[in-house]
Amino acid sequence: QVQLVESGGRLVQAGGSLRLSCKASGRTSSNYATGWFRQAPGKERECVGAINWSAGDVFYADSVKGRFTVFRDTAKNTLYLQMNSLKPDDTAVYYCAVRVSAGDNWYSPAAYDYWGQGTQVTVST
Repeated sequence: QVQLVESGGRLVQAGGSLRLSCKASGRTSSNYATGWFRQAPGKERECVGAINWSAGDVFYADSVKGRFTVFRDTAKNTLYLQMNSLKPDDTAVYYCAVRVSAGDNWYSPAAYDYWGQGTQVTVST
């Protein structure tokens, strides 16, 4: 079992920046990949970025490329999402998730095994 706790979500103005954190605990040695997802009201959950935990390769959704950065601190078992140039469309609940199986399916929520409780990000105009 892996437990995930996100933090850092809040209200921010458009154009601003925010950094989210996701602290992992439990059987973290089994982590293959960790991803950041978001879900806005009435929309499907989408991946904004994912990272191969050991190799450090990072994958981004087109909608956030150049604005969001995913990085991790392996010593602290913590994943981060740095969000810059925020837009109202970025408003959503943001979740981190862990995948324990190897593979190239970085973006599908169904490929991930453990999820945090989410943190709300609201971007105002």
